[in-house]
Amino acid sequence: MCFSGGKDSALALHALQGSGAYRVEALITTVTDAYDRVSMHGVRRTLVRDQAASIGIPLVEVVVPPQSSNEIYERAMGEALDRLREDGIRRVAFGDIFLEDLRKYRERQLAASGLECLFPLWRQPSAALARSFIRNGFKAVAVCVNPAVLDDSFAGRAFDAKFLADLPEEVDPCGENGEFHTFVWDGPILPRPVPVTRGEVVERDGFVFCDLLAADA
Repeated sequence: MCFSGGKDSALALHALQGSGAYRVEALITTVTDAYDRVSMHGVRRTLVRDQAASIGIPLVEVVVPPQSSNEIYERAMGEALDRLREDGIRRVAFGDIFLEDLRKYRERQLAASGLECLFPLWRQPSAALARSFIRNGFKAVAVCVNPAVLDDSFAGRAFDAKFLADLPEEVDPCGENGEFHTFVWDGPILPRPVPVTRGEVVERDGFVFCDLLAADA
């Protein structure tokens, strides 16, 4: 399972676990080495490790440098996928919802390693997915916001019904177009919550990030 620690990957994992058709053997996440954080989301590596430990599935970290080129990313990810295939993995699941170009890109990338793609959330309405996330007891915090389309004040907010109601009409309720990203700290896939506290909010590389700290830190 390609797992960022955010709501879409959490929903996709929940769907796979509930289907009974697949057994998820590993969670794959991309980490930026110089920052020691999950790439794009900006979440501390320790938090996504705590997530995986609670879920009970091993975490595979694909390490890339800051502002990694596609070539560097694809090489690092390809090496990780090749190792997983050697271990017997045949399919990798993603939390993508409707971006056709992204789906085709993933399919090409995995085909190079002899793997198939699964998209458990594909073509499900974003608004319905967002509501089901909240209704099923998931809890998340917005950790990254694109200020070009969403106000800075959304960074650090809980992803709840009020969050959805306050979103501008042109923003996808699941942030599928990259409007925002989240960190899931509780929910059906987490037998043990990963409580967090909100830290500093900063702007970096054109995005606004809310730093999260373990609640006991």
